[in-house]
Amino acid sequence: MSQSTAMALSVPVLTGSLDQYIQTVNRFPILSLEDEVSLGRRWRDHQDINAARDMVLSHLRLVVSVSRQYLGYGLSQADLIQEGNIGLMKAVRRFDPERGVRLVSFALHWIRAEIHEYVLKNWRIVKMVTTKAQRKLFFNLRSMKKDSQTLTREQVNEIAQTLNVKPEEVVEMEKRFAGGEVSLDPLREDGEDDIVAPIHYLTDHNEPARIAEAKQTGERRATGLAKALTSLDERSARIVRARWLKDEDEETVTLQDLAEEYGVSAERIRQIEAQALKKMRSVIGDA
Repeated sequence: MSQSTAMALSVPVLTGSLDQYIQTVNRFPILSLEDEVSLGRRWRDHQDINAARDMVLSHLRLVVSVSRQYLGYGLSQADLIQEGNIGLMKAVRRFDPERGVRLVSFALHWIRAEIHEYVLKNWRIVKMVTTKAQRKLFFNLRSMKKDSQTLTREQVNEIAQTLNVKPEEVVEMEKRFAGGEVSLDPLREDGEDDIVAPIHYLTDHNEPARIAEAKQTGERRATGLAKALTSLDERSARIVRARWLKDEDEETVTLQDLAEEYGVSAERIRQIEAQALKKMRSVIGDA
């Protein structure tokens, strides 16, 4: 979805109170399966901006929910929500209701991906949390705070005494949390026990085992897909390739485009596509 298209959606923007924004997005109705399919087809086939807007609005509450899972990184929830909304719009752009997957499930990947990227880009890697006491402070300060307000002198002294650190260290740590200066991978002193660093909260998709597994899975899918395509007649194979197997940078081929190419209705193309996909699933399932 291009920037101009995203702007045309008129998605609520966080310019004031976070609570007011959440109340606003919670008022948008949740779509039924039938409405979601109808809107998805209007966007996919006709690039209907109003249809895309309705799908985005109905899932803004999902972004708010996902954003809460990342509050421990010292970043503003408002910023996390804005990034998640970008992921949601990307999901709507790619959503096809004929796949049999609800938008809520499809969008989760894109929302999390955008928030993950934002977290990684905005955490400042600094040398901090170098002692056991400081690490204890790092992992306990947020839960020990009674609210989101700045700690009072009395609270600072109480936390410092409980965790056996200096009061100024409590103040400095609170400032780092507020400003996002959090170390992804705290240092470890020789002879100390392993600690659970924040970097471990983010999944590493570049591990060798994951790469090898993904490669094998990709190869199996490619083989099964090639076999399934050969089971189709020429027209059905052409429709499937145009609708499902195009490159990311290729223009979207709509049902109407294919209808004009073959001299039939868009509904007939949709039926052929559905039948072809059903046959391909059967062939792949038997492989």
